[in-house]
This record gives sequence, structure tokens and C-alpha cells, in this order.
Amino acid sequence: MESSQNAASGTGVSGGNGITIPQINAAAAAAVAAAAAAAGAGSEDPKQNLNQVINSIQKTLGLLHQLYLTISSFNVASQLPLLQRLNALVSELDNMTKLSEKCNIQVPMEVLNLIDEGKNPDEFTRDVLNSCIAKNQITKGKTDSFKGLRRHLLEELEQAFPDEVESYREIRAASAAESKRLAQAQNILPNGDLKVKTEL
Repeated sequence: MESSQNAASGTGVSGGNGITIPQINAAAAAAVAAAAAAAGAGSEDPKQNLNQVINSIQKTLGLLHQLYLTISSFNVASQLPLLQRLNALVSELDNMTKLSEKCNIQVPMEVLNLIDEGKNPDEFTRDVLNSCIAKNQITKGKTDSFKGLRRHLLEELEQAFPDEVESYREIRAASAAESKRLAQAQNILPNGDLKVKTEL
């Protein structure tokens, strides 16, 4: 049990001959579990199925660690425990395959590539979030520019054609009020509200 806890904790575990074995952290175990689950069909409770796969992966990591300890200090007397642990590993891998068939989770290849490179899969999430923030800022800048252009055009048009701009604003306000009334009547929005932009 201690070896499976060490496997889940993400710390290195010292082998019997003084070699430290790097263990997979919890995020990587979850990503590997999701990857193992990607091939299967859906089920009633996907979260429970995923938790079963994660537990199976952690148990497998513990079995691999025990197997490593047995092999690193192998002698004739440890042949039977070695065979028992090999059989337990094969049985758990079979169990993991059966559990993964109940899950239907897709993992981006970039996450698996990061795990293969020995990096934290959380880096993928961070990079995606940073990319979204950057694109959001670009889009916000564009919309702010268009709002400024519209405001500037209305100011210029108001100086050249004051009556037409006043008529435009009245039509725009009436149209917005009608849209709000229709939206509230049809309950399009959950709270019945509709943002109406006021003209400058």
C-alpha cells in the first residue's frame, strides 16, 4: 500500500539498490487515465468510471514499483514473489483495459506528448489559457476600435446632418425597446433581461 501511495504522490521512490525511481504525479496519472479511457463507449456515470480507471492506474504504478524492488534484489528465494507480482500486474492491466472501455474521454495529443517528454501536463492547460487570454485581448481591442470609430462617425454625422442623426437615434431606441419587449415576452434570457446599448 505504501508503494502505491508513493506512486500517487508524484515523488521519487528509492529502490533497493539506491537508485531513485521518478514517479508520475497525480495530474499525469489523471491524463494517462483519460487517455486509457478514450477508446471506450459511454456509461451512466462517467466520473465514477474515470475514478475507477485512475485508481487502477495508481494500483498498477504500485505494482510496477514492487516489481522493480523484487527484480533489483533478485535471488532464488524471490522467484515465487516475482511470479506473483507479474501475475498481479497482468491482472491489473487487464482490469484497467476493461474499466477504460466504460469511459469516453478525449485527451489532446499535446498532453500525451508533454507526458512523454517528462513535463507536467498542467503546462498544456496554462498555455491554452494564456492563448485564450491573448486572443481575448486582441478581440477586445478590435471591438473597442470599432466602438470608437462608430462614436466618431456619429459625432461627425451629427455636425453635418443633425436632423438625420436625431431620427436615427430615435429609430435605434425604438428598435432596442421593441427587441427588449420581445425578448422578455419569449423568455429568451434566463432572467428576462436584455442589454440595450444607449446611443451617444
